[in-house]
Amino acid sequence: MKRVVILGSTGSIGEQALDVIRKNPSQFQVVGLVAGSNAERVREQADEFSVEHTGLGADDAAKLVRDVPADVVLNGITGSIGLGPTIAALKAGRTLALANKESLIVGGELVKGLAAPGQIVPVDSEHSAIAQALRSGKQDEVRRLVLTASGGPFRGRDRSALAAVTPEEALAHPTWDMGRMVTTNSATLVNKGLEVIEAHLLFGVSYGDIDVVVHPQSIVHSMVEFIDGSTIAQASPPDMRLPIALGLNWPARLPNVGVPLDWSKAQSWDFEPLDDEAFPAVELAKEVGRAGRTFPAVYNAANEEAVHAFHDGRIGFLDIVDTVHDVLEAHQAPEKLTLEGLAEAETWARARAQKAIAARE
Repeated sequence: MKRVVILGSTGSIGEQALDVIRKNPSQFQVVGLVAGSNAERVREQADEFSVEHTGLGADDAAKLVRDVPADVVLNGITGSIGLGPTIAALKAGRTLALANKESLIVGGELVKGLAAPGQIVPVDSEHSAIAQALRSGKQDEVRRLVLTASGGPFRGRDRSALAAVTPEEALAHPTWDMGRMVTTNSATLVNKGLEVIEAHLLFGVSYGDIDVVVHPQSIVHSMVEFIDGSTIAQASPPDMRLPIALGLNWPARLPNVGVPLDWSKAQSWDFEPLDDEAFPAVELAKEVGRAGRTFPAVYNAANEEAVHAFHDGRIGFLDIVDTVHDVLEAHQAPEKLTLEGLAEAETWARARAQKAIAARE
């Protein structure tokens, strides 16, 4: 039986993880729960699963990870505040089921340097798909990774048609039910840009060999192309319980986690090239990833500020990525990546983004 700590337990990832555990009581014991602020829901979860150790916020999360013996820590926190708990989990020797992509992206080589081989198990559906497909060959047989993107609510629109979209439209994702930040990032494709950086860090594949293709059905979650011309794709209906279950129990699968595809019914899957002019966030992320150091942290922090400003009605939809670009243009990264440097870069990026936002109002 695996002892599990869930960070972000009241969010979408956390609730679905508890659903997986609820259906597999002989496989897991929940020993710790941490949420952002929903104390009442944490108490309800703790009562149901007989959990003694609970907390609120990133500081409690890091402390609980250090203090409570666990086999697996599921980091489902949203945003770069998940970096501290990620570092704590790795230092404590826990298997890290990582849904908080920002902590790896921002922490970069600092996080990778702490992780033992196989200690980080991806929970994002795209990276879980790649991890599954990679089991079909050796590392030196991989030609490229292909991340799929739903295209979000604005798939097919050109740049001019995006100028007047509203926050309500940006939150109307056609496939996934996510929080405000992640859903907006999916609409701008910033989320896919972050996932490209995450894929590079997780799997050691160069940015030139990581592609993004638009797949509106969200059935094929990502693919690996091998040097012999074979492409291995992982396909399943869009349900996060499958990658969550694999993250908790990797590399073994759990029974009856999701509903399989119905091959008795006719269906079509579409794949389209990404429109980089309308959605420049992915190419910008590749530039940021190649630059490394504190640039990914600045990309992420500036984007978070811009997304909040968009939902507050201060800037338009296209201004989100344009603001991120402006902040990155002004950034001067230190030669060496340190935790102190990351904190300073994030603080600077948020302040610089606010200036850029004010100039656009």
